[in-house]
Amino acid sequence: MIFAANLKCNHTRESFREYAEILNSNLDQNENVLVFPPFSAYEKTDYKFKLGAQNFYPCESGAFTGEIGKAMLDELGIRTVLIGHSERREILNESEEFLKVKFEFAAKNGWDIIYCVGENLATNEANKTKEFLKNQLNNIDLSYENLCIAYEPIWAIGTGKSASGEQIEEILNFIANLTKAPLLYGGSVNAKNIGQIAKISSCNGVLVGTASWDAYNFLNLIKEAK
Repeated sequence: MIFAANLKCNHTRESFREYAEILNSNLDQNENVLVFPPFSAYEKTDYKFKLGAQNFYPCESGAFTGEIGKAMLDELGIRTVLIGHSERREILNESEEFLKVKFEFAAKNGWDIIYCVGENLATNEANKTKEFLKNQLNNIDLSYENLCIAYEPIWAIGTGKSASGEQIEEILNFIANLTKAPLLYGGSVNAKNIGQIAKISSCNGVLVGTASWDAYNFLNLIKEAK
């Protein structure tokens, strides 16, 4: 399985150094683990896990105040990025048009992409989830070879509510009919539900938020998945 940790706006450089040391001391070399820390915590260091960027601006560099360009990621050897996370869509107003530009820039550079899709509660309750997700996925090249799709229902992110195993399986099976890309689930993933999620045949891994912020919690989640 793929285990991706989205640390969001958490961890300083010092605390992430401790976090990374704990993971390095406990992970096997062959674990498929990705960690997305805040940019201020990055260091050019070798880890047993792969380091990724939570965000970037589709440019080499330039007059884009506060943004992170390709040159900055290149300096750190980072070639894995998150695109389309609901918090950037909903809170920071990243549009489908802008996400398409980000995706095409990342694909042009051969980066590994985790592309996030997911519906809000109103869409889910109206039974329009599949239609909504298909529209989101139509925005990108689903045949891109370095692509992972992360299904993250917005109503389950950080709420303590996770979709049921049956709901996750139904949606991942639907997405699997649209792309051969590996599929991840995200949305209040924790050590209690990871075992059930890991049994879903169409699920290739998880994108973990809150439960990954503490290194020992994240390691325990990985252990429970096995």
